Amino acid sequence: MSALTLTPPPVAFPRFTKWTVIEFDALGMCDRLAGRRPFLLDGAIVEQGPMDPPHANALEVVEEALRAIFGAGWRFRVQTPLHVDEFNNPMPDLAVVAGKPGYGAAHPTTAALVVEVSDTTLALDTTEKAERYATAGVPEYWVLDLNGRTLHVFRDPQPLPAALGATAYRAHLELKPGDVVSPLAVPNATLNVSDLLP
Repeated sequence: MSALTLTPPPVAFPRFTKWTVIEFDALGMCDRLAGRRPFLLDGAIVEQGPMDPPHANALEVVEEALRAIFGAGWRFRVQTPLHVDEFNNPMPDLAVVAGKPGYGAAHPTTAALVVEVSDTTLALDTTEKAERYATAGVPEYWVLDLNGRTLHVFRDPQPLPAALGATAYRAHLELKPGDVVSPLAVPNATLNVSDLLP
């Protein structure tokens, strides 16, 4: 009787699926992401926790303040898709986009101003998300840090060395409650930072 030689099965390593913004949107349309607050970062689906009252309240305050100074001719997209590239849809808290609200065939790919309200995600908002918005050509990006009572204002996106294939903001201002800010798109208008903070 001959000995039976068993060949072990090949080792199955976990496989990372890199989602595109189109696939990510399709997941949302078929209710796979219902009840969640996901966004897409470099092809990975990232889930945020439930929105707490300080975050929700701050977002309402920021939206109202920006609507008042931007006026007509601007769209205010609250937690809706912004397809900054094929693998990134950071779902910003607020994106101010030129034009009138209407029925378009695609999501915007850039904005005049993007705002993130941060109470638990400051590190992500000021690094990885900032890089994605800069690379998408968003000229101005704000992070409202509720815990630090600071408005981080990022401006002047510039390409990093070619090998990195990315862009970063050259200017980063940290404004406190006593400061004022004027969005680049409406330079004659000013906001008191204290009016944006709880």
